[in-house]
This record gives sequence, structure tokens and C-alpha cells, in this order.
Amino acid sequence: MADSSRNAGKIEKINMEGVPEQLVFGLDIGTRSVVGIIGYKNNDGTFVVVAQVSVEHHTRAMLDGQIHDIGKVAATIEKIHKKLEDITGRRFKDVCIAAAGRVLMTVEAEAQMDFNSDTVITSEHIYTLDMIGVENAYSILREEKQSDDIRFYCVGYSVKHYYQNGYMISNLEGHKANNIKEELIATFLPNEVVDGLYAAVERTGLYVSNLTLEPIAAINVAIPEKFRLLNIALVDVGAGTSDISITKDGSIIAYGMIPCAGDEITECIAKYYLTDFNEADRLKCASTLNEEVEFNDIMGLPQRVTADDIAAVTEETIKMITKGVADKIKELNGGKSVSAVFVVGGGGKAKGFTENLAEYLGLQKERVALRGSEVLGNVNFMQDDVVIDSLLVTPVGICLNYYEQRNNFIFVTVNGERIKLYNNNKLTIMDAAVQMGFPNEDLFPKRGKSLIYYVNGEKRMLRGKEGEAAIVRLNGKQTGMSTHVEKNCKVDIIPSTRGADARLEISSLREYRSNMKIIFNGKEIVCPRFVTVNGSLVSGFYEVREGDRIEILGYYTLEQVLEFMDIICRGKIYVNNVIAPLDAKVYDNFSIACEIMKEEPNYTELMAEYGDGQFPVTNDVLYPQEEPEVQEEPDTESYNNEPEEAVRGLQDEEWDSGIIEDSILSEEDENLTEPEEIVPEIPKAAINITVNGEQVVLNGKPSYILVDVLDFYPVDTSVAHGDHLETSVNGEMCDFTCSVNEGDSVRIEWVD
Repeated sequence: MADSSRNAGKIEKINMEGVPEQLVFGLDIGTRSVVGIIGYKNNDGTFVVVAQVSVEHHTRAMLDGQIHDIGKVAATIEKIHKKLEDITGRRFKDVCIAAAGRVLMTVEAEAQMDFNSDTVITSEHIYTLDMIGVENAYSILREEKQSDDIRFYCVGYSVKHYYQNGYMISNLEGHKANNIKEELIATFLPNEVVDGLYAAVERTGLYVSNLTLEPIAAINVAIPEKFRLLNIALVDVGAGTSDISITKDGSIIAYGMIPCAGDEITECIAKYYLTDFNEADRLKCASTLNEEVEFNDIMGLPQRVTADDIAAVTEETIKMITKGVADKIKELNGGKSVSAVFVVGGGGKAKGFTENLAEYLGLQKERVALRGSEVLGNVNFMQDDVVIDSLLVTPVGICLNYYEQRNNFIFVTVNGERIKLYNNNKLTIMDAAVQMGFPNEDLFPKRGKSLIYYVNGEKRMLRGKEGEAAIVRLNGKQTGMSTHVEKNCKVDIIPSTRGADARLEISSLREYRSNMKIIFNGKEIVCPRFVTVNGSLVSGFYEVREGDRIEILGYYTLEQVLEFMDIICRGKIYVNNVIAPLDAKVYDNFSIACEIMKEEPNYTELMAEYGDGQFPVTNDVLYPQEEPEVQEEPDTESYNNEPEEAVRGLQDEEWDSGIIEDSILSEEDENLTEPEEIVPEIPKAAINITVNGEQVVLNGKPSYILVDVLDFYPVDTSVAHGDHLETSVNGEMCDFTCSVNEGDSVRIEWVD
């Protein structure tokens, strides 16, 4: 429990002469108080605390390590921020924080990497191995919870053991190996807990540069690596939680917590002595420093009690807390006690706490000790009025953790989800999107559904409309996928859209738009073409459906021509100067000659006398100025077969003015693929390229960009396998939006 009085009064500025520019700002956001530290680490490993401030919450804005009132906690943080800036004369925007172990979940996992040959292990290899281990731990956690609704955040991890080619080793870096492996323990908290911390900090204008777990921060100070061969437990007794970590055989083997700590002791005092919570908390802290304590109860009556009296009142509560801590230690340690216990935090100062904990663990009283100045030997304080005790262990550890993590990763927020990225100073929005698993197809425009149909037996395809590309914003400003990202930036990606499905009316077909021309009695008549769909006549407004078989007829029957012109002829009718029946086929540029009846005839009498369709001629000559040429009797099929030139008779200008279809495919082509352009030719079904020297065939799309290669060539982008992912096409460096064509040489590889 931090005593805010130590920082009360006039603020004295620190002489900053000789203090480096690069300082670390750490915050221990506790249930009863917030402690802020500004400092730096020397080359010899010592840590210098330039300034330290602690401020208590005026209300119970936090309970059991969980923020309940973000605004009030933010106000407390703002006070500390301002005081530290006033003391040092410096400005700070980045801060390191730690999360309490409330609802903490720990998972043990393994990870390994194989190499084709002996490879010198670098820090990047080790980091990648760690990230694989964390991902494996996260997968195990999700399987255990069996819920996709709860999301967890990894607040820290500790490697238990590394292995080089199957043999345990303490440090892999610099060694050669063709296989490396690790066993680790990862700690997770629900996103709600972490989000609350971030929200309180960011409301003050600060940015979180590093996040760790409070017991991890504390153990890095209280139990140095040289002591971790021993089976030791560290208990950080705060106001809301008692966080526990255990070491053995040179590594941290377990983390845990119980939701009971100093606040339970304070509540016990408040109930017994009839005081409010804040006054009871003052009594608790004062009883650890003085033999007697004075206070006023809720009736305003002055009271005086001894420290022993308070200890007697809180004895049962302390036994309850220490019993819970002891049971949790045994559970985490495989069902047995540890060799020794270090206690830090304000709650552990309560009289009888260490003694009772030793009794429940079956240890000698000397083996359970409150740690303060003893473990802060490598910490120097520039302020003269700082009381060096166990309260400073965790905030100092938070600052030291920054130096271990700062070059490894950064945090960015993508669509509200906090993403951890390996910091190679070359990160882009694309890297963040890939890391969070944003689907490739949602980054680039998507076409609507294509339409496949047949025209006169030829298979055709009309592509759907192309959708809109994804909208990308960085800190509220629209940008592109290749934009550089920095720590704590906010990225919003609105997924790309799918275009409208292909739609086609019969009137849009070029064959339909090329009308037929007929010479009737010397005058040119323009007629639209007849169309059938699946055997039924349709109009130009018919909307083509998937698989429709369209037949565009290149002819009219003679009877249809007369119906179209709404005329009736007398006597014989000539087609291309040859007498023709009414079912004769009339093609483009054919001529028709007959005498048109001026008045409506008596059809009943004519049909009774002459038969249907052949009426008597009133003149011997159809055209007085020209005697019709005598023709030999034509072949019976001369007008029943489609002339080749008539069927093909499309002029160039008709092709130009019509709607160009996407493609014309042969009837035998059953494996239809989407063409690159909407042109009347057979599209390429696939392209052949080389990826990292290997032959790869891309198919299924009309055109390709570099990101499409990931669907055909295995590249693990879920975790970093090097300093950064390098991509090129034909030797030219490019990003994932670069186009890829037939014969291109592509390289996609992790490089150091």
C-alpha cells in the first residue's frame, strides 16, 4: 500500500544534469493507489529512479485489480503524469504498465522449428520460436474454453527450457542447430481487463509502449536468475489480489493469483472500528509503522488503538488470506510446498501475514520474508525522500521489463483488436492485416458472379462487375495497404465489396443488334432478328439466365416477313426472282417481289378457290418497266439451306457498334475459365510462373496479383520467420498488390 503523504507538499524539481534523454515511464496501476516511476538503466545493469510519485484513489474506482471507473482512474494517472513532468522538466508520451492477475489463466505449451541444415540461431529465430509457442498456448486455451465469444490477451510469457537438437540449453543464440525447441508458460487475461487499462491510460493522452503481468514484473526484481534454481515462491500482496509466481530449476514454472488481499483486511478494520473505508485503510498502514494509532469513528468520537489491537481484529482475516495463498502455492507447485517465500506489496506488511503463511506452508518463519530494500540493491534513487520498501518492487520491475521487450515488438490496433507485431522498422498495414488473419479476399475488389450461356452453340461467359477495394484508414486518415505503421497506431480496414452479378439482356447481344436487311419490291426493309431461348421465342428484353441456350436465327420465313410488314400479296411471290412458298427462308439482303393488294380481300372466297397463300395475279407483269428474267426451276433446297455469306454477314461497323462480349468458347471446351479481358477470343485458363525457383501454376482467376500466389504456394505468414518478409517480381521489389503474369519469376521469403 503506497503512502501518498510521502509525495505531498511542494514539488521539488530534480537536477537533470547528466540524465540521459531516453527515459522509461512506468505505472503500477493498483487497486488502492497508482505508483509512477521515471528512470533509466545503466550499462552496468543498475537502474536509476529519477523520480517517483504515488497517489491514492479517492474512491474505490478499482476492485480486485479490475478498473470499474475508467474516468476516475484516468484522473489519478493524470495527476501522477503531471507531477513527474513537473519534477523532471521532461515530457512523456509513452508509458509501461502491468496487469494484475485477476482471472489470470496460464497455459503450458511447446514450440519447435526445423532447418534444412545447421543454422546459426539468431535473436529473430528465438523470437519467432517464442511467438509460435504463444500461438500454440492460445490455441490450447481456446480449446479448453470451447467458446469463440471470449477473447484473451497474452500479457506475458516465460520460457521454461530451450532445446538445441534435442538437448537442453540455457541460451540458443549463436549456436548452430537444425532443430530448436522450447517449453514455455504463457499468461492470458480476458480482453475486457486489458482494454480497461488501455482506455484509462489513453484517456490521459499517453500511449502504452509495453504491457506485462504484475507478478512477472515483481519476480524479475525480487528473485534474480541466480536464485531461480531454487524452488521459491513470490507473493505480491496488493489491495485487490495476491499474485503468485514460482521458480524452479532455473526458470519460472507457474503463475497464479487469489482475489483476496489488503482490501479484505481494510474492510475488517472498518467494520470493527466503525470508520469509512479510507480511514480504515489509513489505520492499517499506520499500524505497520507505529505502536499506537488515533482516529475518529463515524460518530466523530476520537479513538486511540494499538497496533496489537488492530492485529487481533484482523487475525482471522489474515489467516483466511494466507491459507488461500498457501493452498494456491501448493497447487501451482505440484501439490507440495516450496522451499522459501518472498513477500512484496503493501498488504504483506500486515502484522502476522508472513508468520501465518509460513505456518500453512509448513516452513520455518525465517523462510517466509518480506522483501523490500534487500532486493533493490541494484536500484538507485535520485530523490532523497523516497522510502525504499516492498511497494517499489513491482513498479521498478515494470520499468525493467521495458528494456527486455522494447526492441522485440510493437502494438497496433486493427479494427479494434490489439495486435503484437515484430518490430523490424519496416512494418506496413499489410503486415498488421496478415498478422491478425484478415482475409486476403477482403483486401482487394471482388467480382460479382459470372454468367455462362450459349449462343448458337458457342459457350460464352460474361464477368460480373468489379467491387470496390478495401478502405484503409490510419489514425483516421485514408491511406493504402503499404503505409508504414508505428507503435500504438490505429488501423481501420473496411473490407472490399463484391460487385454486381453479371446481367445480360438479349438486346445487348451483338448478333441481335445486327438487324437483317430485305429488299421488298425494290425498297430496303430493316427487320430485327428472331431469338429463341431453350426452344422458346423471346423478345429483346429477356434477361439471360445461367446455362441458357440462345439461338439467334439468321432468317425469316416468307410468311413472317409478310406478317412483320403487315401486308398481303396477290398471286405468286418471288424470293431472289424465284417463286417461293410461304415457309421459304429469307436471309439478309434477300429480295422479295409480289403485288400488294390495295383493298382487303375476301379471304374466304380466295382460299376456297385458290388455296391458302396463293392468290391470282391481276397483271401479267409485276414491274411494267422491266420484264422478269426467265429462271430455270431452282434446286428444291436453294432457299431452305442457310447461305454461308448470309449467316456471316456482319459488317465491321456492326461489330464496333455492338456490345463486345466477354469471350466465345468452343462447344468442346468444358473447362471454362474467366478471361483476362472481355474480347471475342479464348481466354487463358492458367498461367505458369516460378516461385522461389519452383514451378507454380495459378488458375481460377482472370488476372493475378502477388497476394494470389499465397493460395498456390505455401508461405507461413502467421508468425515472423525472419527480420521481414521480402517480395519481388522479376527481380523488382514490390508489395502484394503487384500484378503477376505468364512466365514471371516471383520471390517471397523471410530475410534477416
